[in-house]
Amino acid sequence: MDFRTSCEETKTGICLLQDGNQEPFKVRLHLAKDILMIQEQDVICVSGEPFYSGGGAEHNIPVVISKISKEQRAELSGLLFIGDAILQINGINVRKCRHEEVVQVLRNAGEEVTLTVSFLKRAPAFLKLPLNEDCACVPSDQSSGTSSPLCDSGLHLNYHPNNTLRNLGAEKIPCDRPQIMNILTESLLHNIKDTLSCSSWPTSPGLRWEKRWCDLRLIPLLHSRFSQYLPGSDLCRQNAFQVIAVDGVCSGIIQSLSAEDCMDWLQAIATNISNLTKHNIKKINRNFPVNQQIVYMGWTEEREQDSLQDRMYTPKFLALRGSSLYKFIAPPVTTWDWTRAEKTFSVYEIMYKILKDSDLLDRRKHCFGVQSESGEDLYFSVELECDLTLWEKAFQTATFLEVERIQCKTYACVLESHLMGLTIDFGMGFVCFDAATKAVLWRYKFSQLKGSSDDGKSKIKFLFQNPDTKQIEAKELEFSNLFAVLHCIHSFFAAKVACLDPLYVGSQAATSAVATTSGTGKLKYTT
Repeated sequence: MDFRTSCEETKTGICLLQDGNQEPFKVRLHLAKDILMIQEQDVICVSGEPFYSGGGAEHNIPVVISKISKEQRAELSGLLFIGDAILQINGINVRKCRHEEVVQVLRNAGEEVTLTVSFLKRAPAFLKLPLNEDCACVPSDQSSGTSSPLCDSGLHLNYHPNNTLRNLGAEKIPCDRPQIMNILTESLLHNIKDTLSCSSWPTSPGLRWEKRWCDLRLIPLLHSRFSQYLPGSDLCRQNAFQVIAVDGVCSGIIQSLSAEDCMDWLQAIATNISNLTKHNIKKINRNFPVNQQIVYMGWTEEREQDSLQDRMYTPKFLALRGSSLYKFIAPPVTTWDWTRAEKTFSVYEIMYKILKDSDLLDRRKHCFGVQSESGEDLYFSVELECDLTLWEKAFQTATFLEVERIQCKTYACVLESHLMGLTIDFGMGFVCFDAATKAVLWRYKFSQLKGSSDDGKSKIKFLFQNPDTKQIEAKELEFSNLFAVLHCIHSFFAAKVACLDPLYVGSQAATSAVATTSGTGKLKYTT
């Protein structure tokens, strides 16, 4: 039960909302370009005098009961009367609240509500009710006929003769001693416009009331996140999800009518969040130099490596900017925030991989792995398959831009107990030289690398093809930072593929350039 406007950024539909322990109730979702509106149906005044003109703090008096519906518990209890001012609701002081605030407190009061009320001596004039000679209110046609003594006579609130007069707070409004009563909220709020209302509507025939969708909750979409999963777990809700704003405001559990409808909502919300993120990145990048530009950023959920943790997954905000991958607890807003990342990684020294079904560790479907320069395996989950595609393209772009910028990277290594250096050069390929004399020992192009293997600790064996003899020549080097070197080589190969280097594309190295054969490396590096 939804429709899309001509703009793909807008979607409206009916869902169920479960907030806390409440029973699910019907709401309308309206998705705009930058906000998700959750609306509930309410009855509002659409013509005549303003709805709040008859009572509340805006009129310097407490909210006054002007009408009581027949056969409701408010009437049957015999404790509530026209002219009573509502002072407290379940112990909450509302005597200085606006009328709309009092109504909202009543709506949220639960199944049973305790009211503290007191007869307000200013009520007769304020409610514009005629008084008979016995100082009793003449009931209107719309009320139950039950009335309070509405004058300064010796009559007392609710006909209890022991009540005495006193002043109400700092406003010096004379009223009788408050009386406390219990009334079922369901009855009290049964068509609340008929039970508790300001004085203007029963006395103003020009009023017109309509059912309309009113905003219940507004969720800004910039930097917001959504999830189908129970918090911290791999248990997926059935046709349901929640949206959490950057400030922590939660939509509650939104229950769709079908799996297809749920997926439509998730994809629409994801599209709008992604578009807002891209637009925000463009604005932020105006203040950053070329080598510090943001490629992409967004929410993921990281799987905890400690199996003893209560939460299996924790939300993390990742950002690819310049030469680094940043991992945050919350999105960076200021320049200072970028210096407070939980962790940073050199983008060309890490390995990104979308995980296949056989690599998944639990019931979450859309996951990717990042292996750091130290060999640490990080495991991230996203909500939709399109999110995986976005991150894959972002990693490829960030890697290519950084390799193109630095052009080469040199690592210290050891060859037969001699200190050497290995330079990975985007233009020339692999160059091994003596660290002391800078003399070049050997040089090979990327297209000449036919394979490699490592021991998972420090040693890499390169297999190069001699261009003259066509023989395979093995070169073994030892590194202190094995994974950083392997990932860097992979990044340079990927960048060569991206720019369609004719020598590389025309060789068989494209399918067997670099691979780890050790048991410790969980990610396989092939191009």
